[in-house]
Amino acid sequence: MSKKGQEIWAKAKKIIPGGNMILSKRPEMFLPDQWPVYFSKAKGYNIWDLENNKYVDMSLMGVGTNILGYGHEEVDNAVIENIKNGNMSTLNCKEEFILAEKLIEINTPWGEMVKFARSGGEANAIAIRIARAASGKDQIAICGYHGWHDWYLSANLNNKDKLESHLLPNLETCGVPRGLANTVFPFSYNNFSELESIIENNDIGVVKMEVVRTQEPTDDFLQKIREITKKKNIILIFDECTSGFRETYGGISKKYQVQPDMTMFGKALGNGYGITAVIGKKEIMEHAQSSFISSTFWSERTGFTAGIKTLEVMQAMKSWEIITKNGKYIKDNWKKIADQYDLGIDIWGIDALPGFTIKSKNYLKYKTYISQTMLENKILASNAVYVSIVHDKKIIDEYLQILSEIFKTIKECEDGRNIDSLLKGPVCQSGFKRIN
Repeated sequence: MSKKGQEIWAKAKKIIPGGNMILSKRPEMFLPDQWPVYFSKAKGYNIWDLENNKYVDMSLMGVGTNILGYGHEEVDNAVIENIKNGNMSTLNCKEEFILAEKLIEINTPWGEMVKFARSGGEANAIAIRIARAASGKDQIAICGYHGWHDWYLSANLNNKDKLESHLLPNLETCGVPRGLANTVFPFSYNNFSELESIIENNDIGVVKMEVVRTQEPTDDFLQKIREITKKKNIILIFDECTSGFRETYGGISKKYQVQPDMTMFGKALGNGYGITAVIGKKEIMEHAQSSFISSTFWSERTGFTAGIKTLEVMQAMKSWEIITKNGKYIKDNWKKIADQYDLGIDIWGIDALPGFTIKSKNYLKYKTYISQTMLENKILASNAVYVSIVHDKKIIDEYLQILSEIFKTIKECEDGRNIDSLLKGPVCQSGFKRIN
């Protein structure tokens, strides 16, 4: 355990609401009172804590930001070189234009214009502002997780459980204007009739959704959504902040051969540097000019530079094929190990972002035990893996070997052994739920 990290975390919670800037990195989500919390260095798939303990990251990989691994030399060198020449100035950097051109090329024929930001929540808010301006309507139907902004959380104004399957249960809406009530309507993945009903009974101008997350589309779900949105003149937005560049070079919508009107890319686009993009048809994107969408740090140079080089490296090595293959290998072996011990398990997620849940009332205790035992073996792990190109078969097999012993113990607990006696601290909190 990193004692120094836990000491700082205890102090941080007194001066930073929540302790840090992102829920997904809070130690309570993994291993309360034991998680290393802070890092001093990261390279490849390794992370060093404040006491120089070295770990293998078989978990978040920067919350999905580092498909090329930590500290990728080509990306970092490109950024460092441009920093030497100046990151900000009164004038614009040409990298903004170059990255826009690249993204349009990747998303032809429908992708014609681009707006940039630095975070996924910002990109989602930008997309909604533009789409509302273009449609002339306020009401939106959504499926999936789309950030923290008022427009999204407003779905819970009338019923605080509306977003339970999309994000977290009982999300409070303090600070969200009551006037936004009845503007956002969630629907369930693969439930087309639910979306049809929402469209029939409301004046919907925008449908926004994650293309795929934890389950595959069935019964032409995506095709039906594209058909009804075209028929009703509704703008269709695909949120690819997480799924983008994981199973295809671009949006995972390519895999299903469905073209949106707008999409967002984030997380992996800059391999750890802050850059997100909103891409769409010209007749829609031009409505950004009829609103006010602007921010100083959306123009800084490092994000654009990292994005250009990251796309270049991804394309050259076909990174999406590597992480999809390795992610499927992880999934297949999770199932083999679970079957070996007759352990009930749900395996979910796209191949490049696999996850599992132990089918038990004690699933959170088991999730905690997994993180605890993996940490003892100098591995950061939970029940999901953001696969990167640096996760080779050797390190994956080492992880799976340890997990096999963990699954064996969990099966013993299912058969009567006391899981509480194995835990060395509090049980982790429940994480994000994903409707798709």
